[in-house]
Amino acid sequence: MRALCCALMTIVASLWAVPASADLAPAGGAPHLAMQLVPESDSPRAGQALTIAIATQPEKGWHGYWRNPGDAGFAPALQWTLPKGVTAAPDLQWPVPSTLVVAGLMNYVYEAPYAPLATLRVPAGLAKGTRLPVRLAINYLVCTDTICVPEAQALSLDLTIGDGAPSHGADFDRWRAAIPKPLDAAATYQVTDGKLVMAVPLPAAAKVSDVAFFPYGPDMVTYAAAQSVTRDGDRLLLTTEGAPKGEIAGVLRIGRDLGLSVTAKPGTVASPDDRSGWMAALLAFAGAVLGGLILNVMPCVFPILSLKALHLARGGSDERAARIDALGYMLGTVLMTRASSCC
Repeated sequence: MRALCCALMTIVASLWAVPASADLAPAGGAPHLAMQLVPESDSPRAGQALTIAIATQPEKGWHGYWRNPGDAGFAPALQWTLPKGVTAAPDLQWPVPSTLVVAGLMNYVYEAPYAPLATLRVPAGLAKGTRLPVRLAINYLVCTDTICVPEAQALSLDLTIGDGAPSHGADFDRWRAAIPKPLDAAATYQVTDGKLVMAVPLPAAAKVSDVAFFPYGPDMVTYAAAQSVTRDGDRLLLTTEGAPKGEIAGVLRIGRDLGLSVTAKPGTVASPDDRSGWMAALLAFAGAVLGGLILNVMPCVFPILSLKALHLARGGSDERAARIDALGYMLGTVLMTRASSCC
């Protein structure tokens, strides 16, 4: 199966050598991924960044690929044609993908509508009313569970410099919500005999569901290996297979269309039953209480206890008697402690 997959990828790669303007969609048919460029503002302001969504609608039964396609497939290849001075960020912002296993091969895909976000930088000094033609040639692979087809599209957008007022606010709110948020704390992973355990700091109050880790690149985790997740206080423990070298980075899905951008460094991951922290302090406290109880039934302590009982029984005595009792109590304590140390 893997040999067949490699042969298919070679054929697709050769097809992609065709110029971007070539129509690689099935003859007489529309592309299986309907795409449209949608600007956050139809009248971007000079000197500011502009976000453009590649709004994509897969045909029923077909799927597109994430930035890392997994065991099979290809990530889309983009080529921008922009006005002088306008630049595009090298990487897209990708929404949280889903998993699809076909013949034992793990694929990171989109089967429902999705919208990667691109960032363009508009230069300062452009006068209002200046036209900004934006062109994007995109080559990609689109598949069903049984076949794959290489396709290409030429997308265009004509903008005009203006005041930067939002034009598609509700759509961008929805699309941005699906973009993984950066985790503000570093994760840690440990590999033992091929088993990789990653500890991700996350407050215990944070609810998660359908958790999965999507690596940004190869050689981090075994794509098709099972992933199990356990909650241990203020951290999530994800167990899978892999043999990475150095940092690993990717998206941790924590719910439907919700994810965190995670970077994990190699280190030591304490198991959930590790008692070296607060549990050790609790055990020490319990030991101290038990030691105190044992001490109070030792013969050497009986005279001290009797003196204390006598003192409590005379709680109504005058001040002079109270002082005598206190001095006697102190003297008895010192003498008995000294005697115990000599035994």
